[in-house]
Amino acid sequence: MAGPFEIRDPIHGFIELDDWERDIVNHPVFQRLRRIRQLGLTDMVYPGATHSRFEHSLGVMHIATRMFDAIVSRRRDFLEATYNYDDVGLARDRRILRLAALLHDVGHAPFSHGAEDLMPEFEKDKQYTHEDYSAAIVAKVMRDVIESHPFNQNHDIKAQDIADFLAGKPSVGRRLFWTNLVDGQLDADRADYLLRDSYHVGVRYGHFDLDRLLTTLTAIEDPETGSPVLAIEEGGQHAAEGLIIARYMMFTQVYYHRTRRAYDKHLIAVMRTLLAESEGLFPPPCDIENLEYYLKWDDWLVFGQLADFNGGVDGEAILGRSHDRCVFETPERPEGDDLYFLENVRARLGDDVSFVDQTEKSWYTPGDTDIWIIPRTKRKEAQKLSQLSPVVEGLREVSQSRIYVPVALRQKCQQIVDQEEAARKTRE
Repeated sequence: MAGPFEIRDPIHGFIELDDWERDIVNHPVFQRLRRIRQLGLTDMVYPGATHSRFEHSLGVMHIATRMFDAIVSRRRDFLEATYNYDDVGLARDRRILRLAALLHDVGHAPFSHGAEDLMPEFEKDKQYTHEDYSAAIVAKVMRDVIESHPFNQNHDIKAQDIADFLAGKPSVGRRLFWTNLVDGQLDADRADYLLRDSYHVGVRYGHFDLDRLLTTLTAIEDPETGSPVLAIEEGGQHAAEGLIIARYMMFTQVYYHRTRRAYDKHLIAVMRTLLAESEGLFPPPCDIENLEYYLKWDDWLVFGQLADFNGGVDGEAILGRSHDRCVFETPERPEGDDLYFLENVRARLGDDVSFVDQTEKSWYTPGDTDIWIIPRTKRKEAQKLSQLSPVVEGLREVSQSRIYVPVALRQKCQQIVDQEEAARKTRE
């Protein structure tokens, strides 16, 4: 067999694949990711943001592997004692991690998160996510390329093993520890999208010290629960803080950019129109037929419908860049009467309001998933990052609201908002 194969990547240099991974990459399901933009219609604001889920998925596999290897190199004795690992077990779980990281986004809808609202509910107030679609697609659609490949003879990996890993099911046993490398506080997914998105957008907000993070990533026994957890050596604390700051900056400056959010709303409306025959929603990821229909949807299909003027008024807004305009927004963390004033402005504008966008985001979650920081000296005890870091403490949750109106009414509505703000200052 040939290999390894190398793919040149602008973020990580060369990313290596073997024959098995190359065949998975060449599968139509994975090739579809070339036609799914990483950041939806963000290029309407930042023209360089046209990269896809395809290269991001390769990057996540690359970083997750580096994380795995770093932990094994540093804490092999701990893993052997805790999980009874041997060379065969580590090689098998490394392979499952690589495949799971590679395939973690195959369930994304067109334009990535922009179409997440179009996924149906499976229970009241519980909606399917792209992770649910990813796990179902891996288990049901990609089974043959995973299970029947000659490289799998030594591992006997089932497609369901990877799907369960992606879903974080307890049935994966000791591999549950490794799921944190794909979905956690300092995971490979975040590490790649911050570096990759900032590169293509053309900003420096997403930069952080990945190499330092990798050289200090380790595993310990949780001092509170006794369970094995990921941790950072004290020398990597600022690298971890750098990733969290980068995430805050990218969300506030790029992902939640006021114009980008307007295009998300237009895009959702367009796709509801295109999905009218299925009540404006994608089918649930329950069987092969639904999944095959779902996989036909990609950015190219939607762009084709837009070019044929099948997207209604929202499609025209996208084509003509005549998106709704934001005429008022609260601070990132509203205080005092900010929310009362928001509702007052909304009432004054009445039916002229297109939509009110509400954004809530936390940059770091303390509690059970808190990252432990391991001190340089044994005389000190491990501490949680949320308790140790003034940066994490200071980056409180953002809860911002914005009012949008049609572009034709922008001037009229802005005058009303200005009048209300002037009256507010007079009252103060």
